[in-house]
Amino acid sequence: QVQLVESGGGFVQAGGSLSLSCEASGRPLTSWSMGWFRQAPGKEREFVAAITWSGTGTYYTDSVKGRFTISRDHAKNTLYLQMNSLKAEDTAVYYCAVGRNSIALRSGTVDYWGQGTQVTVSA
Repeated sequence: QVQLVESGGGFVQAGGSLSLSCEASGRPLTSWSMGWFRQAPGKEREFVAAITWSGTGTYYTDSVKGRFTISRDHAKNTLYLQMNSLKAEDTAVYYCAVGRNSIALRSGTVDYWGQGTQVTVSA
């Protein structure tokens, strides 16, 4: 089993920045990919970003490219999401996720989910 705990959500004005963290514990995540999803009120959960085990592969949904950056620190077993130039439409609950590879994550096949952290961007 893997436990994922997100932190760093909050309230920010449009144009501002937030940084999310996700600390993993439990079984080793060797070779697994990690990522972020989000769910806005009344909408389905959607893929945001993913990163491979090596960190050399990163993937983003089009709406966040150039504004969000995903990274991971193996020594700390932590995943990060740096969000800049935030927009009102980025408002959602953000979920950390673990999948067997980045292709699986991008297709929505997730093995472990975090509990989510709220991000609210005021217009």
